[in-house]
Amino acid sequence: MLNILGNQHLFCDGVSRRSFLKIGGLGMGGLGLTGLLKAEDASANPQRHKSVIMVFLPGGPSHLDIWDLKRNAPREIRGEFNPIATSVPGIQICEHMPRLAQRMQDFTIIRSLVGAINEHRSEICYSGWNYQVALDRNQPCLGSAVSKLEGPVHAGVPPFVSLSHPTPNGWKDPGRPGFVGAAHAPFRPAGEDRANMALNDITLDRLNDRRQLRTAFDSFRRGVDSSGVMDSVDLYTRQAMEVLTSNRLLKALDIELEDPKVRQRYGKGSLDPVDDGSPMHNEDFLMARRLVESGARCVTISFGRWDTHSCRKAGDLAYKNNFMQLREYLPRLEQCLIALVDDLKERGLYDDVSLVVWGEMGRTPRINPNGGRDHWPHVSGCILSGGGLKMGQMLGTTNRLGEVAQDNPIHYQEVFATLYRQLGIDVSSIKLPDFNGRPQYLLEHRDYVRDLV
Repeated sequence: MLNILGNQHLFCDGVSRRSFLKIGGLGMGGLGLTGLLKAEDASANPQRHKSVIMVFLPGGPSHLDIWDLKRNAPREIRGEFNPIATSVPGIQICEHMPRLAQRMQDFTIIRSLVGAINEHRSEICYSGWNYQVALDRNQPCLGSAVSKLEGPVHAGVPPFVSLSHPTPNGWKDPGRPGFVGAAHAPFRPAGEDRANMALNDITLDRLNDRRQLRTAFDSFRRGVDSSGVMDSVDLYTRQAMEVLTSNRLLKALDIELEDPKVRQRYGKGSLDPVDDGSPMHNEDFLMARRLVESGARCVTISFGRWDTHSCRKAGDLAYKNNFMQLREYLPRLEQCLIALVDDLKERGLYDDVSLVVWGEMGRTPRINPNGGRDHWPHVSGCILSGGGLKMGQMLGTTNRLGEVAQDNPIHYQEVFATLYRQLGIDVSSIKLPDFNGRPQYLLEHRDYVRDLV
C-alpha cells in the first residue's frame, strides 16, 4: 500500500485527495521508472498526441427517437418526437437536441451500426467485442491495447484512464486489459481497485513543494537501491511512485483549477446513479478533456441509464416511460457534447482527439404497452466528432421501420478500426501475443470506415 497522508480535501466530484492518493493495484501501463524525477508541471512543454474519448451510454439509447426517426411509420413505431433540420442539408435529428442540430457540421452520425447481441455489457463499446467472446479470447479493450502499443505520453499520466462509474450489473466494466496484461488496465481515479503502500517521509503537504519532494524521494530511492528492495517491488508499486512524483495527473483531475466560465458550459452533474445505471456527471466530460490534454491517450466515460423499457422493477419502482426519460436525458447529453467539442476546438485539440458516443444496442421499433422500447441488438448507432475524421455526415440507413441496417451496415469493430487508425495503429497488420505466446489481431473486422477518413 502507498499511503500518502495529509488533510482531507474533496475534489469537485466528491473524491478526496487522501482517497485518491491511496494508490496501488493501478493498471497504469507503460509507466517506467526512467526519467521519474524529470516530470514537469502540466503546463510545461506540451506535446501533441492523438487521443480518443469514449462515451458509453449504458442500456442502449433509442436510435428511433434520437437520429433515425420514422415519421411515416405506423403510430406504434414512430413515437412522440419530431425530427428537425440540422445545419447540414438533408440531415435531421430529434427535436430535443436543437443545439446539436445547429452544429451538425461538427458531428457525424452512424445509424446502421451492427454487431451487437442482446446483452447488457460495456465491452462492445470499449473493445468492439461482445462480452463472452472477449472473455474467452482475453481480448483487450482499445485503451489497454493503446497503452501497450504506444505507452505513456508523459511519465506521470497513465495512457488509459477510466472515469466510468461502478454499477451493480454488466455496465460497470471500464475496459478489460485481456492478453496485453494487467499493467495496461485502466487507471481509475475513484475505482474500487486501489490499495495502499507506504512511502516514508513524504506527506501530502510536501507534494506541493516539488524541490523537497525530489530531495526526499532521492533519499528514499538511494536507500532502497542499496538494499535491492526495488528488484522485488511489483510493477504497480513502481507505477504508483511514477504518478506521485508528478502533479500532472492530480492537476488534470482537479477541475476546480478550470476557468469557471468553461465549467459553466458543461453544466453541473450529479454523482447519484440513475437507477441501476451510471450517474449523469457532466464534469466527467471536462475531466476527460483535461486528461487527454495532459497526456492520456484514451479516456472512457459512462453516462446515465438508457435502458428505456418503461417497466416496473423489484420493489414496485416504476420507471418513467421512454419519451419522458429522453426528454430529460437528451438535453443533458447535448450540453456535454457541445461543451466538449467547443473546448477541444478552443484549445487546439479537436483534430487530435476522436470522440465516440454509443450504447451496447438499439431499442425495439415497436413501442411496448408501458410506453417504452425494449432491447434491439439488430441495429443501433453512434455519434462521432473530432480526431481528423470527416464530419457533417449521416452514414447508413435502416429499413422503413428501423428494424435492420438497409444501406451501408457498419460493424462496431469497423468503427474501432477507424479509431485505431486515427491513433496511428493499423489493426490490419498488427498482432500482439496472447498469454500462450500466439500472435492475435485486435479485431476480427479490421477494415476502417472509408467515409470517415
